Amino acid sequence: MRLWLLALFAAVLVSGSAQAKCNAKFLNPITEVCWDCIFPISIGAISLGTSRPDTRNQGFPLCACWEGLLPRIGLSIGLWEPARLVDVANEAGCFVNMGFDMDFQLLANGTSTATGSNGSDSGSAWQAHYYYYPLISWLGTIIDGLCLETTVFDVAYISEIDPLWNNVELNNLLNPEAILFANPIAQAACAAECVAASSGTLSMDALFWCNGCQGSLYPIAGEVNSHYGGVMASQSVAARLTARMHRLLLARKTASNPTACSPRIAPIIPKSQYRMQITRPRAKTGGRYGCAPIGSSTQYIDSGREIPFTGESFGWLMWRKRNCCAL
Repeated sequence: MRLWLLALFAAVLVSGSAQAKCNAKFLNPITEVCWDCIFPISIGAISLGTSRPDTRNQGFPLCACWEGLLPRIGLSIGLWEPARLVDVANEAGCFVNMGFDMDFQLLANGTSTATGSNGSDSGSAWQAHYYYYPLISWLGTIIDGLCLETTVFDVAYISEIDPLWNNVELNNLLNPEAILFANPIAQAACAAECVAASSGTLSMDALFWCNGCQGSLYPIAGEVNSHYGGVMASQSVAARLTARMHRLLLARKTASNPTACSPRIAPIIPKSQYRMQITRPRAKTGGRYGCAPIGSSTQYIDSGREIPFTGESFGWLMWRKRNCCAL
């Protein structure tokens, strides 16, 4: 009888822990978004808002875009917009920011786990999802649709059905240049970006193979070589997935000087046009590191954001700089 009760109790614990792994909850766009991150907003060389770092903007306030035979004259606007959402889940089918858990069964490439070596964590593997999230366009605020994202909400990428995602060797088909940076000298250069991104400047586009304090941006896949915590590992995966979207031509360059009339193809991620805000398991909605550059240290947001069994999947909101010519 005691053995039966013990087995039943163990089954309940296993069932509860399995359900609790996916801490999915729909992102509240009002209370869980760091709206201060939209600043600075610029008109030409005039910048309005906070002292957060910004990309270079066109100095002259007017711009022109050709529509047929006649140019359209507008204002050169620059702002940061919440444009993309990323799930970084420790189990297949966990849509962290959307609030539901899906059973992929045979389509899933397995669960994501921290891997151990000699009794200690040496790495981790994650599933990830990428969403088009044109939040400001939905709210109809700031400026007209000529300047903001005009696409609808969509799921652009699901790692569970991508055979390359958690296979580093096969993933080299997408990023064969990774072999050039698999050496101590190239990796040591990433320390400079770590310092820069953590001390008030943006990421360094010249070091495109780096992810600052998180090490290398390669391989552009779901495996993290050195696992020092869920927040740091998930930030690395979210940055890599964004780089992957650029490589697949599903993400574009939107920050430009002089002002461009439309986003441009960028197979190598322009890291300086992104800031990252953690949304799950607990959103960071303010402060200097409410939306930090790619590659910045996560020590300022680590506290209370990785909870065993209840908060081990993570969500990130990608803030993107947009320069446009608006009427």
